Amino acid sequence: MNRHVVVLHRWRDGHARYEDYLDHRTHHVSYVTTALAQDSVPAEAAAVMVVPATDDTAAVWRAVTELRARFGPPARLVALNEGDLDTAAAVRERLGCAGQTPAELARYRDKLTMNRIVAEAGVPTPRFADAPDAQAVRAFASRHGLPVVVKPRRGTASRGVIRVASAADLSQLTALPPEPRLVQEYCPDDIVHIDGLWTGDRLGPWRASRYVNTCVDFTQGQALGSVEIDDPELLAALREFTARVAGALSTEAWVFHLEAFVGTGPAGRPAIRFLEAGYRVGGAEIPFVWREVHGIDLMRAAADIQLGRAPDLPVPERWRTGGWLLVPSPVPAPCRVVSHELPAPQDPAEAPYAAVVPAVGQVIPRVGGYEHVGARFRFRGDSSGEVEKAVLRTAAQFRLACAPQSENTGGGRPACGLDR
Repeated sequence: MNRHVVVLHRWRDGHARYEDYLDHRTHHVSYVTTALAQDSVPAEAAAVMVVPATDDTAAVWRAVTELRARFGPPARLVALNEGDLDTAAAVRERLGCAGQTPAELARYRDKLTMNRIVAEAGVPTPRFADAPDAQAVRAFASRHGLPVVVKPRRGTASRGVIRVASAADLSQLTALPPEPRLVQEYCPDDIVHIDGLWTGDRLGPWRASRYVNTCVDFTQGQALGSVEIDDPELLAALREFTARVAGALSTEAWVFHLEAFVGTGPAGRPAIRFLEAGYRVGGAEIPFVWREVHGIDLMRAAADIQLGRAPDLPVPERWRTGGWLLVPSPVPAPCRVVSHELPAPQDPAEAPYAAVVPAVGQVIPRVGGYEHVGARFRFRGDSSGEVEKAVLRTAAQFRLACAPQSENTGGGRPACGLDR
């Protein structure tokens, strides 16, 4: 019997290989997507509905209603991008179809709920509180001191994250649009991201990586890099930490993207504190690095879970080391690429194995997230040091010039490198 499955899809690139996860000949697999991502929908799709944005719940509901009239009520609704999880949960609940509801999703999307659950499980976290208004932030700062960080409770890609370092900075809070927010004490430690699968009672395959620069730096025009960690002592501590967090948030299988602060504790041991967690495959180049360097499709596991199937991923006997680099556009998007250059390295090991660089004349659209940026690079090697060297060299030597889309001439400034 043919099932109807609806997919919310927003990527232009091949982040997810839906045709590998669902038999499009046996089932009616329909897609709700955007004009920008429409070309990457599998050719075997039963139908394609284009909406202004896949996180526009009203538009998605209208599209799903039309698809339901054509193919029957959806048995499942799949959404693999974090920005679409809320919409998918709301539509599932309204349809009455199987899958995650808004209440079940809250612990992964609402940073206040998430931090409370993790802290109650005994996992170290920076001090935090609800921040419904500027007065709540002032009260928190008076108790715990400055600096503090204020962020949307349901934000993605570091949207709207503000560091309040002085009393004068508090004034900027009054200009923020109304939205539920969280306030946390500022933590100066390095940030790592941890990606993988929790089976429900243990860790499946997982990897930990250290950011080079931060996601907030990226929103302010700096390049963002990541290098997988190969330090055995740190990995042992991160394994224990990750299992505690993943198990605290769910006793069912889920694909996770965790972020944590890593500092130095007593006797020089790693001191790890929770930052946040995402119920999804990590963004940027993470799904590509996992497939191309490690031979594992994390997106398949995420899709399996949403389709009601038990995920089953291989664990390599030997892990190589992966990394990636994102370079922002040098002028605000939308902008047109004027030129780009990356000199060939003397050592081939310092070259990225994959690069996604817009062609000269191409317009970089104004779209949130990490796909539509100035340039994207992926790296692999035998050690963290080797990969980090390649990331830094590429960041330092890559040049990208752009002009605002409305301009026909002009160069724009070179893209920023990494601050070290």
